[in-house]
Amino acid sequence: MDEVLVDVVDRVAIITLNRPDALNAWNGPLCQQLDAALTWAAEADEVGAVVITGAGRAFCAGADLSGGGDTFTDASARGGDDDIEARTPSVLPWDVPKPVLAAMNGHAVGVGATYALACDVRIASESAKIAFVFARRGMLSELGSHAVLPRVVGFSHAADLLMSGRPVTGVEAAGMGLVSQAVAPEDVLSVTMAKAKEMATLSAPVSMAISKRLLWDSMGLEEMRRREEPLFDWVAAQPDSIEGVESFLEKRDPDWKLSAVDDFPEDLFA
Repeated sequence: MDEVLVDVVDRVAIITLNRPDALNAWNGPLCQQLDAALTWAAEADEVGAVVITGAGRAFCAGADLSGGGDTFTDASARGGDDDIEARTPSVLPWDVPKPVLAAMNGHAVGVGATYALACDVRIASESAKIAFVFARRGMLSELGSHAVLPRVVGFSHAADLLMSGRPVTGVEAAGMGLVSQAVAPEDVLSVTMAKAKEMATLSAPVSMAISKRLLWDSMGLEEMRRREEPLFDWVAAQPDSIEGVESFLEKRDPDWKLSAVDDFPEDLFA
């Protein structure tokens, strides 16, 4: 079964994450197929805008945790179709010179939240739960989110979302500006498609592409990702990344091993 589906309607490419039985959990094959779909949409003249959504009742429930506690650890996750590198996108929505809209039809957790954050516009189900859950898994939020999120919602909301890892509903997300609109679950795709079609039909492609480039360039993404990525790899290799996943799967409170006083990776901030 294809893990990503692509269709074009009214000059809008609809890219659907297609692992509904796993709540569209992120794995290597899904990531690679999504890269390919975005690359195609970026280069196709018949596509004026892109909508990314999820099959079933979730947008993306985060990383596939079927690997258990070793899901994120570097040594055990290397070498295979679902290793860390295979699960790292090489093309992101901000790379596409066309509007990319996230139709968040259901829960968006972890990488599901950061990937949606990399889109230009987000429209969510009122009942969707959106969570940058990384700190609760002993991990670090990625994909430039430490630059983008505070620009989108402000420093205080970003600090709350990243450090607490708590979920917010689509309604709360709209209130803080994380999503543009929160609508009834059954209306998410149609509302997002209407906005995408309007852009693809009424707005000049080059004007949109220039505005998009300027907007994303203002985020300071290159510098943040240069800092964020080695820290992500460091955190992933620590015992807390194992404990975070295992405690979640075992439905218990985590017993963290590292100390912010004794174990902080100061050398990576030099």
